[in-house]
Formats: sequence, structure tokens, C-alpha cells
Amino acid sequence: MTGHVAVVDLGYGDAGKGTVVDALCAAEPRRAVLRFNGGAQAAHNVITEDGRHHTFAQFGSGTLRGVPTHLTRFMVVDPLALAGEAAALGNPFHLLTVDGDALLATPWHRRANHRREIGRGDSRHGSCGMGVGETMSYALSHADAPRVSDVLSPARLRRRFAALRDFYDDPEVPLDDVVEAFTAFGETVRIVGSEFTSRLLCEGPCVFEGAQGVLLDEWRGWHPYTTWSTTTFDNVQEICPAFSRLGVVRTYTTRHGAGPFVTEDPSLDLPERHNGRDRWQGAFRTGHFDAVAHRYAIEVAGGVDALAITHLDVPERCPELRICTSYDIGKRIDPGPFRDLDHQERLGAELAAARPAETFRPDDWCDAISTELGAPVYLESYGPTSADKKLRPG
Repeated sequence: MTGHVAVVDLGYGDAGKGTVVDALCAAEPRRAVLRFNGGAQAAHNVITEDGRHHTFAQFGSGTLRGVPTHLTRFMVVDPLALAGEAAALGNPFHLLTVDGDALLATPWHRRANHRREIGRGDSRHGSCGMGVGETMSYALSHADAPRVSDVLSPARLRRRFAALRDFYDDPEVPLDDVVEAFTAFGETVRIVGSEFTSRLLCEGPCVFEGAQGVLLDEWRGWHPYTTWSTTTFDNVQEICPAFSRLGVVRTYTTRHGAGPFVTEDPSLDLPERHNGRDRWQGAFRTGHFDAVAHRYAIEVAGGVDALAITHLDVPERCPELRICTSYDIGKRIDPGPFRDLDHQERLGAELAAARPAETFRPDDWCDAISTELGAPVYLESYGPTSADKKLRPG
């Protein structure tokens, strides 16, 4: 793990990517943390040794250690949310670069996201409410979708925002105010071209920080309870010729909001410090370690070189916690053809009715998870800070 490392969650998100990235940045010098999917909906918690806590959304989780952040072209950038996060961090804009080709999330996208979820009533798909999906959806059908580089041209930005406002038929958001705010963003951050990423990778080892989890992937998750984002290593492969693949799992599986969750067990005593119910995502759900689902995640992500296992302090205080190795429908989930959403929807319906079949309580959680997932353990995490981490050689 001395070169470039990509950190990907092998579950439904919330496995601890932020604390893992922070630990990697603490272990050795890193040129930068590169964000390669998602947007302002990320919630990556980092607690430093001296007790400072920040929930990272768009800034990389190495920021508190002075490691620069680069938002790649695969990010959905929300300047308004970014301004709030920067203020909480002391405005470290000198540590930030943004690819001009990245899409812009706006108040119109966010409000459309809210209307769509409210309109689904009790059949919500689950959303962070930040408008990331709306931003991606709009861009698929509109060649003039606003991008970061547009903030450098107020006239072009105004035209594209006006088209966006008219498309959503939402005149309540003041066009002039949004243009002014986004133009100020362009005057504050360093916006770079596509060649910058390659140059950055040549200057030293970097960490790629993913968002959400493979089981929510736009093509590989259980449709329609997914994200509009590629959560596997695919985006990293497009911009980096060689990197190590680090998959993150908890000692128990979690999920925010609706969708299949075979090993869910509300009776487990697993209090959550940084997660809970919110208006858009719904309830935070917990259950036993789901080796079947995590093996599927590794398969569709193209494999991992090593694992980072977080919350290793939890099994000791939750003796009921177990590892699920098979469902009543089998030990393997069929990935099916790539980009076949009909297959993923059928798969989701099948998993919604599935139940755990074989489970066990291991003596050594690291060795058991490593064996079940067929990958070595590189990082063990027994608490929130980098001091609570143990790196294994290799």
C-alpha cells in the first residue's frame, strides 16, 4: 500500500471510509486525496488524536492532516455545500483543486430531488436529499448541463442556469443570487483541466476516496434502491494506470433507508454515534456481518488486494453478533450482465425475501472475515482515531 490506493466500501456505505483514509494519510506522506464519485451527500467521519471531529462531504478525509484534495471529473460538485464545509474547516481552499469537467449541483436539482422523493410517498427509494441523482439525470439528457468550468463565465453560467430553472419549472429560486454565489466559488477555488489529475499522480502516492458503497452502485446495486454513482473501482481505473484496491467492511453490516438487507437484526445492541434517521434517508439499519453480500461486492468490483475492517471493538460488547455465510437461496449472488437493471431489480426482489441460513460466531473476527472474503487484512480499526488503527505488513 505504498503507491496509489483506492478506498471502496464493500457494503451499503457507512463502513468507515473516512477514518481509513485518515489513517492512510497518517501512516505515510500522501500527495493528495482524490474524490472519484458521488458528491456532497458523503458523510465521512474523522476524529483526530486530539479530539477534533469533522464529517467530510466534499473535502478529502486527509484535510485535517494538511493533505490536499482534488475533486475529479467524476464528482458532482455543490459549491453552496462546499462553502459551508470549508467554513467549518477554517476555509482551507489552498488545499483544494477541482476539475472543470465535474458537474455542478444546484438548488434546482436539490429541490427537484425533494419533490420526487416526497411524491413517492411510502415507496421512497432512499436519498440523501442533496440532488446528486437529479444532477446526473439532467446531464444525461442535456448537453448544456452546468459544469464547474462554467463558473468562470458568468454569461454562460446564467444561460445554463436559466435553462435548468425552466426545465424544472421552478422560478422560486432567485437566478441572480445563484449566479452570484457560483461565480464567487469560481473566484475562490482553483479550477483545473483534465491533465491535472495525471500530473498529480506523478508527483507522489495518492489516496482515492470513494463515496457510498458497492451494494448501492448504479449498475450493481439492488435496483431501484441505488445511487446515481459508480461506487466500484471503475472510475479510478479510468484515470490511474496502477493502484492498490482496499475494500472496507465493518464487523457488522449496515444500511441507510429502504431496500433489501438479508442479515438485518433490530434486536442487536449496536448504538450508532454518527448515524440515525433523517427525513430523506430514513432509518439507519444494522445487522449481522453479511459475507454473501460482501463477496458479491468484491466480485462485481473486480476484486480487492486487501481489506480494511472497522468496528473491531464492537463484537466484544455485542456477543449476539455473528457472520452470515449463506442465505436460504444459496451462498452466492449472481451478478448477471453488466448494466442490466431488469436483472438487478429481479435480484433485489429475490433478496428482499431471502433469509440467513448458515451463521457462526468467530473467535478471531479478522481471520474469519479474511477467510470468508478471500482477501488479506491490511488495516484493523478498533476505534475512531488513527491511533486506534493497526496496519499489517504487506
